[in-house]
Amino acid sequence: MPWLSIERWHKRLLLVGAALLAGLIAIAFAIGAEVAIAFHQSLMEASPWLTLVVAPAGFAAVAWLSRRFFPGTEGSGIPQTIAASMSDDPLLRRRFLSFRIAIAKVFLTLGGLLSGASIGREGPSVQIGASAMHMLAGRRRGRIASSRDLIVAGSGAGIAAAFNTPLGGIMFAIEEMCRYRAFRANSTTLIAVIFAGLMSLAVLGNYTYFGRTPAVISWPGGVWPVVLCGILGGLLGGGFSRLLIASSRGLPGRVGEFSKSRPVAFAAYCGLATALIGLLTGGLTYGTGYAESKAALEGSAALPAYFMLAKLLVIWLAFVSRIPGGVFAPALAVGAGLGADLALFLPVEQHEAILVLGMVAFLAAMTQAPITSLVIVMEMTANHQMLLPLMATAVVAHGVSKSVAPIPLYHAIAHALLRDAEHKLHPHRKVHEEDSVKTVEK
Repeated sequence: MPWLSIERWHKRLLLVGAALLAGLIAIAFAIGAEVAIAFHQSLMEASPWLTLVVAPAGFAAVAWLSRRFFPGTEGSGIPQTIAASMSDDPLLRRRFLSFRIAIAKVFLTLGGLLSGASIGREGPSVQIGASAMHMLAGRRRGRIASSRDLIVAGSGAGIAAAFNTPLGGIMFAIEEMCRYRAFRANSTTLIAVIFAGLMSLAVLGNYTYFGRTPAVISWPGGVWPVVLCGILGGLLGGGFSRLLIASSRGLPGRVGEFSKSRPVAFAAYCGLATALIGLLTGGLTYGTGYAESKAALEGSAALPAYFMLAKLLVIWLAFVSRIPGGVFAPALAVGAGLGADLALFLPVEQHEAILVLGMVAFLAAMTQAPITSLVIVMEMTANHQMLLPLMATAVVAHGVSKSVAPIPLYHAIAHALLRDAEHKLHPHRKVHEEDSVKTVEK
């Protein structure tokens, strides 16, 4: 009988094994990130001025290692994964996805967190998950799934395992990885996300990223917070997305020339600027921003009015330094800062709810993935009562963001990476930039 086929079950076991491996690496990464952030915090508590040495040296070391020994690990990891999924060239895909890149991505991102960089592990987790699943694409006999479907499945598994958000992982695979094509990797993606999630559950237990947030917002009085967060979050997230896209193409003037000619020294200066901002803010801007956001959601600490802008600045510094690390988790902290600023003008009983709305507004606007954003924030806070307000805020923020930044952040960067990689691999092949831009804008 077909269901007793040894070859079929062998394929399924390989798929499950790759998903479990992706989940295990993502979990080890999560634990390592907590240790790295805690160690940096202990250093800063012992001597805050030590950051003036730690941050520049750390940024420079991570940038040098990434460029010299592990090309393909720079930046978030999501654009690299998208670029790999868009190409049919096996050599090009291996420039972005491999087990070597996955392991290097973990340690280099941890190095950035040890240095105090405002980076996250969500983008790297996507690249790690996709790399683990893509290892199955090299099978000569009995293909399990297409390379593209394996990459899509791995990206969802990475998100699911990293944050214990299985629905968010599936929505990310559909909305972000399959933005310009039909989603067809149903069984492959489901298996990868389920088993990566089970690995997370087995090791870390059934936890929520930001704990359980009982914040609610009433109707019709909640209309104004939704509209305000949606519009302002859309403008801020869309504008920041546009800034990151422009920065990925190069900085203007002498600063841009210096960043290209001496990238390691430029990364050190970015680290120094990050250290100075950290000193000025009392250490609030270091790392992912998770602890600060969680404390604000729980009501145990308030975010100062300057937190949002300061956090935006350090995220941009980490981004232009080209060190490995994502912007997804720090973006949630920016959204919490936006919500905290808006909450100053709204009733006190709605403060925690406004923070959650600010998170989904900024994230949906920056990534232009509204469904993924609302599902992930809802899962991270374990608050299903906020579903309708989150949906409305995400839709408004996404609409406003599209008018500010027509091309989504990750896909704009992915097409640039794809063009550069194709040019390096095939220097005699003519790649038309305008064709890539038209593809993204469709």
